[in-house]
This record gives sequence, C-alpha cells and structure tokens, in this order.
Amino acid sequence: MSKRLLIVSTLDSSQPFGAFTRPFYLGQYLSKEFELYQVGLDCSAVNYAPSVSIGSRSIPLYVKTIKKCIEEFRPDVVYAQETLPGITSLIALTTTKQKNCSLVLDFHTFSAYEYWSRLSSVPNPLKEFLQLIKTYIAQGVLIFSGNPIIAAGESTPKLIQQWYGRQPSKIYCIGNGVAEDLINDQFSDTTDPYQQKRPAKIVVVVAPKTFQFPSNDMSVSMAIEIAKHLESHERKVHFVVIGRDVSDVEQPLPANITFVGFLPERKDFVNYIKYADIGLLPFPKQAVAGGARNKALDFFASKKLVVSTPEGLRGLEEFCNQKHLIVTGFSTVEVADAILDATSNMEKYQPLTEAAYTLIKEKYSWSARARAVADILEATRDKFNIAK
Repeated sequence: MSKRLLIVSTLDSSQPFGAFTRPFYLGQYLSKEFELYQVGLDCSAVNYAPSVSIGSRSIPLYVKTIKKCIEEFRPDVVYAQETLPGITSLIALTTTKQKNCSLVLDFHTFSAYEYWSRLSSVPNPLKEFLQLIKTYIAQGVLIFSGNPIIAAGESTPKLIQQWYGRQPSKIYCIGNGVAEDLINDQFSDTTDPYQQKRPAKIVVVVAPKTFQFPSNDMSVSMAIEIAKHLESHERKVHFVVIGRDVSDVEQPLPANITFVGFLPERKDFVNYIKYADIGLLPFPKQAVAGGARNKALDFFASKKLVVSTPEGLRGLEEFCNQKHLIVTGFSTVEVADAILDATSNMEKYQPLTEAAYTLIKEKYSWSARARAVADILEATRDKFNIAK
C-alpha cells in the first residue's frame, strides 16, 4: 500500500499564480507517488486527488479542517507549504497527539525579510512592521519545531541563519518548476494575440494581484516608467501587462503599454506568453521578489529572451547574465536601453534563450522537482518510523 500524503497550503484556484503554483503542480506529480489528499483555500482546480477547500485564512478553521483530515485520511506525512499552513498543521498534529504522522514544512519565501526590505517604500510602514513581527514569530516557531524544511530558494537557509542564529539541520533546497504545456515548444492552432501591435516586438510583464505582497505592484510601476522612456519607439516595442486591468492603475499611461487583465484560462495565458518576444522582470531592489522565479521559469521554458533586474532572479542563481538572459541594473534607463538593444538584435541573443531552455528541460520540470520532494518525504517518514 502506498504511503498517504496530506498537502496543506493556501492554494487558490481562483488565482492560478503565486501561492497556487507550487502546491498544485507538486501535488499533481506527487499524486503518482503517494495516496494524496489536498487542503487549500480553493481546491476546485485539483482534479488529480481528493481535496477540501477551506475558503478562509482563519487559523481556527484551518486547524479544524486539518484535524478532520488527519482523523479521516490518516496520513503518514503532512506536507505544509507556507507559514499559515505550517503553523496550523503543527497545532493540529500537536493537539491531536498524532504519533503516526510526520510533518514536513515548505518555505516558499522567507517572509520576515521581505517585509523588512519593503518598510521604507510601502504606504503604511507600521502595518508592514506589525506583519513582519507576526511572521517572524510564526516562522521562528516552525524553524525551532525541529521538523524538516524544504525551501524554494537557496537564500532561505542563509537568511534563517542570519535572523535566528540557527541553521536547521534538516533543510533542503528544491526550487519551483515549469509545467509541461510551456516546456513543449509546439504551438497549438492558435492566433497571435498581439497581431494589432505588430511589427512592434512584444515585451510581456506578468503581474497578478497577490495577497499582502506589493512586489507585483512595484513591477507594474517600474514597467510603466520603462514604457514612458521608450514611448518614442512605439512602433518598435510594445509592453503588455498580464494579470490586471488598466482600471487598477491610477497614473497616466503611455501609448506603448497595454493591460490585458486577468486570464482565467490556462490556455490563454500560455498563448500570451508563447507569442511574446521578450519576458520582462522589472523588480526594484526593495521588491524582494521571491515569486518572480515562477515568471522567469515560464519565460525560459517558452524560449523567450528574458530581461531582468537582479531582484527578478531571486532564487534562480543558476541562470547567468549574458549566458541565459540579460541582467540589467535597477535604473529605468538601464532596463529600457537593454530592451531597445534586444529588440534590434534578437538573433544576437538567440543563443541565450536556447541555453536557458536546455537548462529548464534538464532540471526544472515539475516532475523532476516532485521526484526530489518525494525522496525527502519518503526518507522523513522512514526515519520517523525508525525513531518510534
């Protein structure tokens, strides 16, 4: 009989970005290795395993739901992704005095550091500081609980050492992956959504609204400033923002930027990415853009030339400037100049896109990431049984 795995996350099927990505795709492939049950905010998109949708970030409701799943599903391992699912899973396992189940934590980002880095640039620093304190305490509880941790970024272990003076003995780094529909470079029978903007090269920015974190808002603001700088080159380069409407922007917009809103259908999102020419990651230094790695991987997998500020590559240190992509400085002018050069010399940069795509296929598919996670979960459970 296969081992039973309960995944607890903030998966939200109504927002298929951000916190949805990691639990959904890991769950999809882990369901081939385990008898799996999934818990999240909205699991309506989970078609590969039984699931339950909580519909709220309420701690008591999360704890109550997890307890019920433990009693009925009787998992061997609870895999809790992010801080809220981690804390509530720890409470549920402790209060049920569950002795036949191990807990593995997953840190997609080191949230306290993100809040700290943005204190000087947010509208309400006090609110941000209070969130920092709450997150610092919560993640500290998880770190000192002694349970194994899977980190999505290689910087997380270093930050834990710096902020808590402790390096967990059981911490593993397994980043995000890429879905097969983007790695597969064969176009389906679709139409170029940018036909009316041609012959301009299309520079796409993915910036959905996300819970609590303003990094995407910062990237949109920077993209607008870059577009303004290149407005005189409107026939040569056009910017497209996926994930929000023009009504979400309060400032005047240049003529060379279009907002296409939220694309609820995955096939539409894939289409907009595949027909673009350049994938842009315009994150200022204070953004602390941990979620940008998902966008970068999608661009690489779609063979898009990527132009990014250094912050846009957080957690993807394996991808190098002028080898896999173009990394600029943080100034609007530097990014704009790099984009203008790239649109004029696309053939020159073709080897970069090919190198990045090769690396993606070799190491960054979700199936490969899930296999690495499965090895850790299985080893954790085996050690747990030995310890008993």
